[in-house]
Order: sequence, then structure tokens, then C-alpha cells
Amino acid sequence: MVTVRRSAACAALSSLLIISGCAGVSVPSGPATGGAGVEGQWTDAQGVALSTFSGGQFVSVATDTGNRLSEGTYRYRDRQNIEISMMSLIRQRQSLVNCAMVTASQLNCTNDQGQNFILRRTS
Repeated sequence: MVTVRRSAACAALSSLLIISGCAGVSVPSGPATGGAGVEGQWTDAQGVALSTFSGGQFVSVATDTGNRLSEGTYRYRDRQNIEISMMSLIRQRQSLVNCAMVTASQLNCTNDQGQNFILRRTS
């Protein structure tokens, strides 16, 4: 069960990390992001990983061990869409993830393999 959860978390995080490899970042403002943009901490639906977005850098760690799962960069494509370029440290695979900020506290993401997942902002 733990292996399945970790695999799902790694896939989600890998997707996020892929997007983060793209150059440049500018924090959008307005109602789509509540002025804060994607900056901050986010967790996957299963609570397996905690992802941090800060200053164009992306890092994801396992919630149970604190071990780093993925890292990379991110950039805004527009006020609502974020592209993450990341490296999965477990699979040693570079990937790209596209996320849409549907609310100030929810990102709907799709990785380069077509898998969808949701990240929720932590309080």
C-alpha cells in the first residue's frame, strides 16, 4: 500500500518538477490567484508529498520521511497556468507538468504522460 501511495506521489511530483525547469517567473496578481500566486506549500490528494514553490524553484518531499522526492523550476505561462520542469530523484527522470490554478487553493495538474492530479494549498 505504501509503495502504491509513493508511486502515485512520485508521479504527481515528477509532473510538477518537469514544469519547473522552464525559465523565468513572474508572480501574477488578481482574482485567479488571490495575489499570492503559486508561492507556498501544496500537498497531493493522498497527503504523501509536500511541494514548495518559492522564487521560481520547486521542491517536493515525502510527508512521512521528509526525504526529497523531486526538484526543479516553475514559471507562469499566464495568470492562471503554471509550467513545472522537474527531476524525479527516485526515478531519475526529467518531466514537465502543466497546472491550472482553478482557485487560490487548488491546482489541477497534468504531467507529460497525461496523468491528472490535484494539489491543494496547505494552511
